[in-house]
Parts: sequence; structure tokens; C-alpha cells
Amino acid sequence: MSTQTEPYPPHPHRLAALHAGLTRVLAATPFADDASWAAFLRTAAYTGRTFLAIGIAVFCAFMFQLQSPLSAATTVLIVANPTVGAMVSKSLWRVVGTIIGATIAVGVMAAFVQAPVLYFAALSVFVGIACSVATFLRFFRSYAAVLVGYTIVIIAAPAFAEPENIFLSAMSRLSAVVVGVVVTAFVFMTTSPRKPSGVLNKLGDAFRDTIRHAWIFHIAESERTTTRHPSLAPTGEEAVLQLLEEREEAEPVPSFRSLPQPVYDSRAKLLAYMAGLAPAIEYAAADDPDMLARIGNLRLGLSRLTGLIVSYHPYWLTLAEAGDETHDVHALMADTLARILELTQPPTWLENPAPLSACLHDALKALEQLTRRDPAIPLAPATLAALDNTRDALVQMDLALYNLTSLRREKARAAIVPYLEWPMALRNGARGAAIAMLAGMLWYVFHWSTGPLLILYVVAASSLLATLPSAAKASPMMAAGTALAVPMGFLCHTLALPRIDGYPLLWLSLCVFLLPGVWLQFHPRLGLPAFGYVVFFLMMLSVTNPIVYNDLELTNNWMTMLAACALLALVFRVILPADHRLDAARLVTSVTRGVQKLARAPHNRAMQWVAWEGLQLQKISRLMMRLSFIPTGLDRQGYTDAAFAALSLGRLIVRLRWNATHASLDPLARRTLDAALASFSTLRQDPAATADTLRKASFAIRSIPQEEEGLALTRERTVSCLEQAANIIMAVPGFFHHNGPIQHPGHARRAAEAVSVMPEQPSLRLG
Repeated sequence: MSTQTEPYPPHPHRLAALHAGLTRVLAATPFADDASWAAFLRTAAYTGRTFLAIGIAVFCAFMFQLQSPLSAATTVLIVANPTVGAMVSKSLWRVVGTIIGATIAVGVMAAFVQAPVLYFAALSVFVGIACSVATFLRFFRSYAAVLVGYTIVIIAAPAFAEPENIFLSAMSRLSAVVVGVVVTAFVFMTTSPRKPSGVLNKLGDAFRDTIRHAWIFHIAESERTTTRHPSLAPTGEEAVLQLLEEREEAEPVPSFRSLPQPVYDSRAKLLAYMAGLAPAIEYAAADDPDMLARIGNLRLGLSRLTGLIVSYHPYWLTLAEAGDETHDVHALMADTLARILELTQPPTWLENPAPLSACLHDALKALEQLTRRDPAIPLAPATLAALDNTRDALVQMDLALYNLTSLRREKARAAIVPYLEWPMALRNGARGAAIAMLAGMLWYVFHWSTGPLLILYVVAASSLLATLPSAAKASPMMAAGTALAVPMGFLCHTLALPRIDGYPLLWLSLCVFLLPGVWLQFHPRLGLPAFGYVVFFLMMLSVTNPIVYNDLELTNNWMTMLAACALLALVFRVILPADHRLDAARLVTSVTRGVQKLARAPHNRAMQWVAWEGLQLQKISRLMMRLSFIPTGLDRQGYTDAAFAALSLGRLIVRLRWNATHASLDPLARRTLDAALASFSTLRQDPAATADTLRKASFAIRSIPQEEEGLALTRERTVSCLEQAANIIMAVPGFFHHNGPIQHPGHARRAAEAVSVMPEQPSLRLG
């Protein structure tokens, strides 16, 4: 007799755990949502195009009987890019770098054919120069310098045993590069969708995001005294506004760092988005003649938008000292920005910017009416500050709108000079020269049979690392990807290549082993190891026509690559490591000197604000990157806000210079203003003295009687700028001072102080 029992019902916690597990698994698949599926399709399309280009390029290399057919596949992997414009730019500069490198390789081999040590010394010098230049250049222009460095070794390596064949090696290398470039360009340009207008749409979105970022500040200031009903729970932007209001209510005298974390997060995200648009503009111009004609205007527009974002830093809230007097200013600005957000909602608003420009001009006229509302009652300095800063913001918005929508090329366009970071370039050059010389001497002293491969890898890897923000941090990742290519190369030689009896199987085998690296090449964290894997995996494959196997030679090659990976990490992380704190300190000093140079420049020298600001923004962008590399013991957010405040200080200096040159000031007031600008020479040594001089000049100019209305308004504006400049300096004296916290080593006592603290003067020791 059998009894049938009821099944035991599953526990509710087990069901919840099972449901959560299934949710996590589905979230990791490309079918989780539309965005994941679209990203999966883009990656799959890029991978398919890359494999098609590899197949055609290697087939052509075999057909042309090139010395190293897989070099064409390497070229495909290096120049391939999902963006057609980026691929075209990279291909062009790769050919240019290869030609220059081939010329140098032939010349160096001819000059030192009988002197190996001198040859390695000359090689290390050229590699060092190439790494330094690669650090200076932007986008894929730097890739030309990278190619110059390691093309010398690639061409010279096969000719070390027979130097008379150096010219044939150069021609073979150049032929392989040209085959890979032409095939890649043909495949990607015929199969990729061409959407240059997508960059314009992204710039339009950046304009809207910038307007929204500014609107949050102005609406918060205009609603500081507004009472909310307690039943209305804030959500989204309202929550940010409430945080701003609560912060101001908690601090009767607003401090410099008085922004809530959501605002910082939003600003960082927006700045990162702006940084990604800079190369997108360059690549779109390489693919579209219309974009090329507008590239100068688009660069200026993007720079102006970035400057607008960083101008809304915590010091803006100190302008609330005038209380309700600034309410009308911020209310007008909030209404104007809300109207602009409404006008930019249609997708085609960039085609008709006239309504936006009219809205901005109307706001400028309204601000001028507020300025001259009652001549009998002088405006408070804080009110004038709010009026002038708001007017500057509106002017920058109008100019950015013009730059983004204008279809004609400006003849007298402001040029933003690229910032050259000499310490980093010299360090990368020293690394490249040291590792090339060290590898060459290891080969020479130990008579290493695979010494050319050792030199080839370390020079190529160090040249590629020179283009990255932190070569020292990236070197272990590059070495890890290369080390992973060693066992995969072993599997390919033992499992795949011996069973190949035709080209289709060779192509299929290459695609199978390259798939992980190609798929992950543009992953945020795994991109660099994946790139090192695919490039140097092909370098270790001995694929000739016909294929000849030599197990001893292959094993020696793999051991050499592992030793080269260790040598790369040793030089970049131990022998010549990076000091990110020192690099950040140099950038802080450079920003401070830029402010000093702006203040002390002769009045008759033409000064383009957007050019000066664009140069400083490049420094600040690198400063933020260096600060992110410093683990602990530094006021990162304080230094970022202080750097943005330095830009506001520069804007005030531009106004003061204009008043000293063009405005109708009393001669005594003009001399006092010139002396105040000259006091910026002591900004790094004694910022308190500079601020004190600015305040004294403000008091002296205010004391000068003025009878005419226009002169009185100019005087009050000058006084307002001087007081604002003094307040900014005293808000962050640790940023400007040469003895500030970041100027100390990380273990020093004062290294972790805030930038708002006045640094101690170093004591003088006698005797």
C-alpha cells in the first residue's frame, strides 16, 4: 500500500532568490533592454567588418607575396574603428608615420651598420623623440609619431642579420601597411552607415544640457525665499533645488564649497560628455567636407559650452550676499533659460536658431534695464556682480549658439592653442629611450637569438602607451593582454594551424582566436588588454607560405614575449614611475601662472578670451585626470572647484583690463586699477597680499567722486570686479600659493589640507 503525499511548497524566500538570480542573468545578456541589444548589434557589426577586412587583406598579402603577410592583418586591427571618420584619420596618419619611420630606419642602419652599440643608441634617441611627440599631439595625429618609433624596429629587425636587405624590408613593410589601410577603408566605407549629422545632434544635446545646468543654479537663487508646502515631496531637479536651498539656509555666510553631491555628479557627467565630443568633431570632419568647413566653429562652440559649465561653481552662491536684491536678476535668467529649453525641444531647432538668439538678446536688454533702473540709487557690489556675470553667461551662450549653427567659415577665428605638457612628454620620451636601449643591450650582451623580437615588442608597446593619459598605470594592462596572447598562440599553433589545408580555414582560425580581443577592444576597462592581445597575438604567429613549424623557435619567441612584458612593466612602474601628485601640482602652478600672465599682459595686446579659456580648460581637464589617479590624502573636489574658480578670476581680469583700456575711468582710478592688476605678480608667493591690494584698490576707486551717470556705473562695475577677484583668491588661497597642500609630498603634514586654508610661509633657516 503506497501513500501519495503533497509536494512540499517552495519557500517564499527561495522563490525571491531564484527570481533575483534569473533577473541578474537576464540583465547580463544583450536581450535585457533595447540599449543593450543595440550595443550588441553595433559590436557584432564592427566585429564582422573587421574580420572581413582581415580576410581580404591577408589574402592580398599572400597574393602579392609579401614578406610578412600577417602585418596586413595587424594594420587592419589597428586602424579599424566603428566611426568611419576615425578610421580614415587613423589610416592616413599610419601611412605618414610608416613612411617617416621607414626613411629613418634605412638611414640609421646605413650610418651604424658596423657599430651595434651606436645603432642602439641612435635607435633609442629616435624612439624617445617619437614618444615625446606622440604625447604632445592630439587624436590620431599622435599615431603618426607612434608609427615612426616602432616602424624603425619593425623594418630593421629582419635586416639585422643581412643589413643590405634593409631597403627591401622597408618596402615590404610599407606595402603591408598600404594593403591593410586600403582594404580596411574599402570595407568600412562601403558597409558602415554614414551619419555625420549625428555629431551635430549631439552638440545640440550638449547645448541643451548646458542650459539646463545653468537653469538649476538660477532657479535655485530665484526661489531661495519661496516657501514650499510640506506635502510636496521634491523629485528629480526639485530635489537638487531643495538641497541647494537647505545648504544656503544652513550657512548664513555661504562658503566656497556649498554644492550638494548631485550637482557635482551631474557636472562631472556633463564634462565627460563634452570631452567625448571633441574627437567626434574631428572624426566627422575627416569623413564629411561640410563638417570640415565648419570644424573651427564647432571647436569654438564646444569650448564655450565647456566654459559655461565650469563657470557655475560653488562661488556662484556667494553672490547671494545681496539677498533679495539679486532676485530679479536670477528670476529673469531662469525664465530666459526655461524659454530656451522650450524652444530647443523640436529635433530640428538647430536649423532655425533665430528665435533662440532673439530670446538671448531680449534678456541682455532686460539686464541692461535692471542695471540702469534707478540712477539715483547705486547698485550694491553683489548685485552688480550678479548682473555682470549673468550678462557674460548670456553672451557666451549666444556666441556658442552662433558657432554651432553658422555654416560659413570665419576669417578671423580665435585659435585655441593645444597645451603641451612638457614634463609628461619628457618622461615618456625617457621611458621609450631607456627601454629601447635596455632591450638592445640585452640582445647584444647575451647574444639572444630572438633579441629583435624583444626590441620590437618593447618599442611598439612603449610607443603606444605614450599616447595614453597614464602610461605607467596602463603598462600592466598592456603587458597582461600580451601575456594572454602567448598561451593562445600556443593553442593556435598546436590545434588549428597543423590542420589547415587552404586559405579559408586559415581565415576562420584567425577569426576564432581574435574574436575575444576584437569584441572587447572598445570596452571601458578591458579595451587596452584586448588591444594588446589582438595586435601581439598576430606578431607571434609564424604564418608563411608554406607554413614551416619550428617548435624550438616558437617556444623561444613565447619566452621572449613574456620577458618583454616583464621588462615593460619594470621600466614604466619601477625604473621611471609616474608621480601623479607632482604632475597635478605642476598643472596647478601652470593655471596660476596663466592667471598672472593674463593680468600682467600689456593693455595694447589683443586678448581673445575664448583662446585663453580654452588653453586653461585643457590644463584643468588633465588636472582632474591626475587627481583621479591619486588614491587618498588630497582635497580632490576642492582643487577641481578652485581650478574652475581660477577661470572665473580670469573672466574678471578680462573685464578689468577692458575697463582700464576702453572705459571712461578717471585717470586716478585707471592708475589705481593698473596697480591692482600688477599685484597679481605676488599671487603665488602671497595670495593674501594680492587680495588685500585688490580690496584697497576697490576702496580707493569707490572713494573717487564721479558726477556723470555713465562714469559712476563704470566705477561701480570696476569696484565689483575687484571685490569679486579678492573674494575668489581668499576663498581658495591654498590653490594659488606655491606652498599649497598639493605642492607637498603625500606623506607631509599639510598635504591633506583644504584649499580654503592659507598655507604657512616656509621658515627661513640662517647659517
